[in-house]
Amino acid sequence: MIAQLTVADLVRPGEKRVAWLYDGALVLGGSLLIALCTQIAVGFPVPWTGQTFAVLMVGALLGSRRGALSVLAYLLQGLAGLPVFSHGRAGLAVFFGPTGGYLIGFVLAAYIVGCLAERGWDRRPATTVLAMVLGNAVLYGCGLLWLACLVHLLGRPLGGVLTIGLYPFLPGEIVKIVLATALLPAGWTLIRHFGFAKTPPM
Repeated sequence: MIAQLTVADLVRPGEKRVAWLYDGALVLGGSLLIALCTQIAVGFPVPWTGQTFAVLMVGALLGSRRGALSVLAYLLQGLAGLPVFSHGRAGLAVFFGPTGGYLIGFVLAAYIVGCLAERGWDRRPATTVLAMVLGNAVLYGCGLLWLACLVHLLGRPLGGVLTIGLYPFLPGEIVKIVLATALLPAGWTLIRHFGFAKTPPM
């Protein structure tokens, strides 16, 4: 498919120096959005949060590179000691705890969803669902692999990995996918209606 503009590209300045500042502001803003949504957290040690929704939406809105950089900026903020992880946690220990694999998966998920958005997948409900499902699959794949490694190192049976790291979060992820599917295509419909983007009908 031919690459298309993301939402963030619609008002990106043409002048190179200003465009760099614009991109930097988006990356920082995306990281702060993820940090804010992460504080909506329920459960432990792998909490249900608004984090995954923010990660995937940042990827869809900003595109692959800016989306992935936003997640990396968010991770660096936590690594530097800012309380941006779930339950206000921070520091290197979080990366080696139960949620470490999910944190790494965030970068890949944002990049993949961003790539798909750059190809117009966020403009129709069906392809938006697919993009969000693929992003979640990558995210949870990384998280579950890391959890399995921890469980193995602790000498415990692997059968409980899915029970701890996947099943409790499926209802929430379905709600997030439905919400993203309602917001993204509707947003593009409004953008086309008001003439902000000269895009062909999908």
